This record gives sequence, structure tokens and C-alpha cells, in this order.
Amino acid sequence: MADPITIDVEPFTPDAWREFGWIPVSDDDPADGIHSLEFGWEDAHLNYISHAPDELEREGDCFVLERLYHHDTHTQALMPLNCPSWIAVAPAFDDFSYAHQVENVRAFRLEPFTCIVLHRGTWHFGPYPSGDEPLRLLNLQGRRYEEDNAYVELRQVAGAQVLVRAGA
Repeated sequence: MADPITIDVEPFTPDAWREFGWIPVSDDDPADGIHSLEFGWEDAHLNYISHAPDELEREGDCFVLERLYHHDTHTQALMPLNCPSWIAVAPAFDDFSYAHQVENVRAFRLEPFTCIVLHRGTWHFGPYPSGDEPLRLLNLQGRRYEEDNAYVELRQVAGAQVLVRAGA
């Protein structure tokens, strides 16, 4: 097995996020309305979800990133509410048929109340808490997301363990 691939969490900015999705803006912003939510099955559903730090395997100070998921029928909006977190993403057009596509995976730090929207098909994992506190999230996605939840096993694609160094 090859050496692990480590992805450092980077600061979130709207420009850095543009390839993976968009962020809502104020109603008086000229950019308001240029993006639209998509729900191909007309099943938009809003709820709260949570993730605890012990849900993930750790390797030293890193989290093991085993999978990325994506949804072909809908966009997804997420907002961490109570603590800093991180999300791993890759472009929707990647199919992970080549090991080098793992190099396109990026991870972003999200502060509480940072609302993000994933483009339909964007590969993602998380958000997960950066520290020891469980994360509570506002989540908007298709109600039938389990029927539209493709995934890729990163270790299988990369031939190496993929790690995320999130910091605290």
C-alpha cells in the first residue's frame, strides 16, 4: 500500500467554494437568485442532523476519509450550527475511475452559521466536527436521498489511505 494521502483543511471562501456549490446571499445582493435549488424528484426536505467526532476513524491528528457521496437528483444545503467543522468535497464531473482524481479532493473549514449549497452531483463527506463536541447541522436535501446516494471508496481508488487534517 502506498503512503497515505493527506488533505489539509483550508479556510472557506466563496471563491474557493465556487467549483463545488454556492452560498446564499442577502435578498438585496445583486447576485441573489442567480442560483437555484434543484430537486428532480420534487422531494425537498428540511431537518436537523448531527455528527459526533467518534463516528470517524482517526490516524494520529487526522480523520480517515473512507468515502465520498453524491446525489444526482438534488442539490443539498447545509449549515453547521454550534461548532467549527470541516467538509471534504470533489467536483461533480470526477468519476474516480483514475487514481489521480483523488488529488481533486479538497476540505474546507466551516464556522457555525456558514450556510453552503452543494451543486447537484458534487462529491462530499461531512460536515464533521473539528473538535470534540458533536456537530448539529441544518440540512436541506431530497427526502429520498438514500435512493440517490452514490459513493466511492477512496482507498480503493487511490491505492492508499486518504486522511483529512482538520486542526481544532
